[in-house]
Amino acid sequence: MEVLSLGLCLLGYFKTLPSFLRPLSFWTPQYPLCYTPNHAIEVPIGVPLPEGIQGGQNNGAPPGFPASGNGLWYTAPGQSDSWSTQWLPVGNGYIAATTPGGTFQETMHLNIESLWSGGPFQDPTYNGGNQLPSEQATMAQDMQTIRQTIFESLNGTIDNIEELMLPAGAYGSYSAAGYLLTTMNTTGPVSGYFRWLDLDSAVAHTVWTQGNATFYRDSFCSHPAQACVQYVNSTGVDPLPPLTYTFSVTAESGLPIPNVTCFDNDTLQATGQVSDPGMSYEILARVRTTGNSTVSCSYIAGNATLSVDNAHEAWITWVGDTDYSMYAGNTASNFSFRGTDPGPSLPHIKPIARGTLPANLQGKWAELSSNPWGADYHANINLQMNYWFAEMTNMDVVIPVFNYIENTWAPRGTETAEILYNISRGWVTHDEMNIFGHTGMKLLGNSAQWADYPESAVWMMIHVWDHFDYTNNITWFRSQGWPLLKGVAEFHLDKLIEDLHFNDGTLVVNPCNSPEQLPITLGCAHAQQVIWQLFNAIEKGFTASGDTNTSFLEEVQAKRAQMDKGIHIGWWGQLQEWKVDMDQQNDTHRHLSHLIGLYPGYAVASYDPTVQGSNTTSYSRSDVLAAAEVSLIHRGNGTGPDADSGWEKVWRAACWAQLKNATEFYFELSYAIERNFAGNLWSMYSWPPGDDGIFQIDANFGYPAALLNALVQAPDVADISLPLVVTILPALPDAWPSGSLTGVRLRGSMTLNLKWAGGRPTFVEIIVDQSVTSRQVQVVYANEVVASFTTAANLQQTIGF
Repeated sequence: MEVLSLGLCLLGYFKTLPSFLRPLSFWTPQYPLCYTPNHAIEVPIGVPLPEGIQGGQNNGAPPGFPASGNGLWYTAPGQSDSWSTQWLPVGNGYIAATTPGGTFQETMHLNIESLWSGGPFQDPTYNGGNQLPSEQATMAQDMQTIRQTIFESLNGTIDNIEELMLPAGAYGSYSAAGYLLTTMNTTGPVSGYFRWLDLDSAVAHTVWTQGNATFYRDSFCSHPAQACVQYVNSTGVDPLPPLTYTFSVTAESGLPIPNVTCFDNDTLQATGQVSDPGMSYEILARVRTTGNSTVSCSYIAGNATLSVDNAHEAWITWVGDTDYSMYAGNTASNFSFRGTDPGPSLPHIKPIARGTLPANLQGKWAELSSNPWGADYHANINLQMNYWFAEMTNMDVVIPVFNYIENTWAPRGTETAEILYNISRGWVTHDEMNIFGHTGMKLLGNSAQWADYPESAVWMMIHVWDHFDYTNNITWFRSQGWPLLKGVAEFHLDKLIEDLHFNDGTLVVNPCNSPEQLPITLGCAHAQQVIWQLFNAIEKGFTASGDTNTSFLEEVQAKRAQMDKGIHIGWWGQLQEWKVDMDQQNDTHRHLSHLIGLYPGYAVASYDPTVQGSNTTSYSRSDVLAAAEVSLIHRGNGTGPDADSGWEKVWRAACWAQLKNATEFYFELSYAIERNFAGNLWSMYSWPPGDDGIFQIDANFGYPAALLNALVQAPDVADISLPLVVTILPALPDAWPSGSLTGVRLRGSMTLNLKWAGGRPTFVEIIVDQSVTSRQVQVVYANEVVASFTTAANLQQTIGF
């Protein structure tokens, strides 16, 4: 079965340790290359690959290409001006690299996850985009005026809220760290060239022939060692031709030239700052060889070079670090974010306990010193989409996200809550975040449509709740999960206000924008839905949390009952994006903000009139789902005038799967690949991507989540007493008549194994964990309940067909 691996390709592992890894004495060989997932996904994709790419099993594939077919191979190097579309990535969670697969010269482009310009390193007065504390009273008055104006407006809208916003200041950008150049003294024509990315082992390979010699170069990164390695050897010639290694930043405009010296005879040391002034970084690169070889380091004209002669094989290992620490992003540290000098830990290339930041807009890879949108953390879809896949695939990758939120969002967000909103409990963030706790609204013209988003942390709390719902890890929940949930909930309890426009007695948000749309109004469906889900999580998690503050729980319950639930059907049958019925039928905006309750949320997908109904509406679940479908149809296929990105098509695919429409699901998923995925399978923001388009990793990570949503669904429910409905093959395309899923995680601490053939399930197995909270489960296929049970520790349910 041919398999196309997207998004998860860099989380592979070595089943058998390569011989060239064994001599590296500073980590133990039994460690896997990256995180080893306890799962397998095998699904035939059957869609055309982007131009210029080969994938899967092929008679013309290079020698050593994985027998599984999980890989990408090419017959020419990547072009120097096509980094985002042709270079191949490797990474380990903290450091990362990309390579074009050169021959006589290889260019390994380096990234360190914490290397950012801006913040207090560049401007000591930087305060996360907040007004000064002395402005709190003025902000409170401005907020009151804005709310009153919206309520009294005939159509419930206003033009701007610029008085609440500030310029970004030293917001900064994620930055690349330069290049490691490898030069081999070879001449003559090249033949038999291949490069490929092995998705099973997460190794980038290059092979070519010159004269009587065949050369092999392999690049990978090790998570346990926190190091990246480039290895070279050959057949037909011994020793290797002379090799040299050096650093360069000449291709990166804006990155100051580092000081590159000889740390010792076989190690380069590069130290520098990302800006002047700015964050400091250090990179060490050490050469090891076999054979009767010599290694020397020379320093000439401000740069150092490692030279290798008479080596049978050679590998260079690089590590890097910065003086950033997210644990210094609080009042006790004066929000300095300054850690220790990276130098003392690097000389011996010891494994360092880093790798703590979540994937940004570009994952861990960036080409320039200043990148599109700062390669930051956009938290109105992009950051969330990066982790949609995590729980169902059983990949242990979400804790760094929660650590980041706890240590960079919450401390500064407490100040934002007080100064901007005059709220003294809890904390708040907005859409665009860096690694320095930027929690205020960024002013850039009338930027409210994306900056006015105080629900960013609310959406991320869905991920916090989901982690507990999938794992039932009570120890983690009490120490980290619950405090995060409670802090965000406390703020929004105080932010909700009575609707004085419709005067219907409900609580609404005001002002609000539906990300990323104008106008500025009240009661945006997106905000109302996610806050309602947050309050549900508080009630469902209260007992497990160990919290004894029952008055807090009662306040949540009372305000949840009073709040507008964000579910309204408009005049042309649509699910309204705003409480005011003003949706346009020709609105093909890239965001599906008001459909968050369809996917990835559940306010729409699990709509229950007995829970979400009101005195003024009497919608059935079928009414609400039909309205969501109308909105999804009118939103278009993801090629609107405002954008033409990969992530919006992947989101549409997931939503069509939730509506059990296999045809539209498959079209959107295929369309995303055909239109937005480059030759290296990186997802592009816009189409056509050109030679070097804007790379965003969200669609790569959203893709497996959307795919899984077509094969198995178990959306959350408002109350733990309601049954969890597990739907098997809800949107299986005709192109996938047979396949299997192994080790898929479900809510309620369960694991699912599934096989199907001829378009129908042949085997379903659900295994319950030892630690579990009892709940009712219904298994549904083809709109019929095929099994029903109550979860209990170690229960195993097998369903035959």
